[in-house]
Amino acid sequence: MMVSFFDQFASPSYLGIPLIAIAIAMPWVLYPTPSSRWVNNRLTTIQGWFINRFTNQLMLPLNMGGHKWALLLASLMIFLITINMLGLLPYTFTPTTQLSLNMGLAVPLWLATVIIGMRNQPTIALGHLLPEGTPIPLIPVLIIIETISLFIRPLALGVRLTANLTAGHLLIQLIATAVFVLLPMMPTVAILTATVLFLLTLLEIAVAMIQAYVFVLLLSLYLQENV
Repeated sequence: MMVSFFDQFASPSYLGIPLIAIAIAMPWVLYPTPSSRWVNNRLTTIQGWFINRFTNQLMLPLNMGGHKWALLLASLMIFLITINMLGLLPYTFTPTTQLSLNMGLAVPLWLATVIIGMRNQPTIALGHLLPEGTPIPLIPVLIIIETISLFIRPLALGVRLTANLTAGHLLIQLIATAVFVLLPMMPTVAILTATVLFLLTLLEIAVAMIQAYVFVLLLSLYLQENV
């Protein structure tokens, strides 16, 4: 039983071909293509309004050098939200429950922010490793601690997204299994459990969007330190 609960996180394959590539490419097919017309339909208008609002909010604390990342961060936000939301549908696979995928997104983007800081302002970038006014005996220890915390950042990004989505999917499957088991024996308890399941599903929808936003927001904060 415990093995079957974790089968949903196994990468699906067909005839030995991994289907995770299709799961990653599918979100981009669902979005309408913007047109050059003056008047668009409601869906395209709402999509453009959401992207503009999010991009403005994300780029607000950054200087002009960081605005070059607007397209990348907005696209990553939409990509993560769509994948997380599609993963809540029955009989679907959520690629962001795989730590390898999340680390593949987190490590290169984090490394790019560090390289930008080292190239453009090396003194300020290295100055983050040693807070101002540190006592001389604590300097070596603080440099080691800050260096470790710097390299833990991409790991925290990937693990946070993976752990939150994995825990939510497991809770939904556990409670759904409890509903099916209790329904023939105790219908009243099963109905109450189904209500909890419905509320948990709403919570997971919020978590799916919030975690995508937190992932991109933390990347923008790392970028803010280095531009």
